[in-house]
Amino acid sequence: MPVKKLKPVTPGTRFRVANTFEELTTDVPEKSLLAPMSGTGGRNNQGRRTTRHRGGGHKQKYRLIDFLRNKDGIHATVKSIEYDPNRTAFIALLVYADGEKRYILAPQGLKVGTKVISGPGAAPEIGNALLLAEVPLGSSIHSIELHPGQGAALVRSAGTAATMMGKEDRYAVVKMPSGEVRRILMSCKATIGSTSNPDHALEAIGKAGRYRWLGFKSRSRGVAMNPVDHPMGGGEGRSSGGQPRSRNGQFSKGLKTRSPHKHSDNLIVSKRKTK
Repeated sequence: MPVKKLKPVTPGTRFRVANTFEELTTDVPEKSLLAPMSGTGGRNNQGRRTTRHRGGGHKQKYRLIDFLRNKDGIHATVKSIEYDPNRTAFIALLVYADGEKRYILAPQGLKVGTKVISGPGAAPEIGNALLLAEVPLGSSIHSIELHPGQGAALVRSAGTAATMMGKEDRYAVVKMPSGEVRRILMSCKATIGSTSNPDHALEAIGKAGRYRWLGFKSRSRGVAMNPVDHPMGGGEGRSSGGQPRSRNGQFSKGLKTRSPHKHSDNLIVSKRKTK
């Protein structure tokens, strides 16, 4: 079972639902693909806090992920499936025929020893990176480029997949995980399959301290503040605060924030389905 409910040995484990990490094959990352990473703590280059509720957390190193998949025509063997603290999906270490090592986002079902390849003419099999022009209709894809040569920008979080719906002129019609259907240039690359760790959504943090380990700080509700600090603050007793809004007065429910004449409007076939 990919997730397990811990026994209430301590108050912190009473509500904890943890990942079993059965898919992982090693806990030692490839040293040559690590990079130092320092947190901003929500501060900009002047030291001023621009984002609240961020800071602290466990020290981490960045894993250099190959989002470009530009070693075309060279076979690579999956050496290991690993955990990445910087993202929700797992990552896979590839060893190419010429000896180079690279990390990629691990698709669901990818096994150690499997051979993968990218570029024109690659078979539509799990882990292979193809041009959208070569992806069969109805296929599940992830790590999709938005512009040719840009690198994967869409469908990268755990357990997500987009669906190839059709092809029109220069564009592929892709249904996103949100339900939005949009056109993407067929010269863009995508990887076959869905991303790994689909049970990430079933996990429960269990205690406030673990939330701090992840680099988040506690957040005060607007209705608990004074009127000088928040539009929803103040009032006698426990007031509702009125219509939910942000600290600067922007409504938080139902307000359209997308630019009305955005350049990509003509590429969106249908918007995502809302409740």
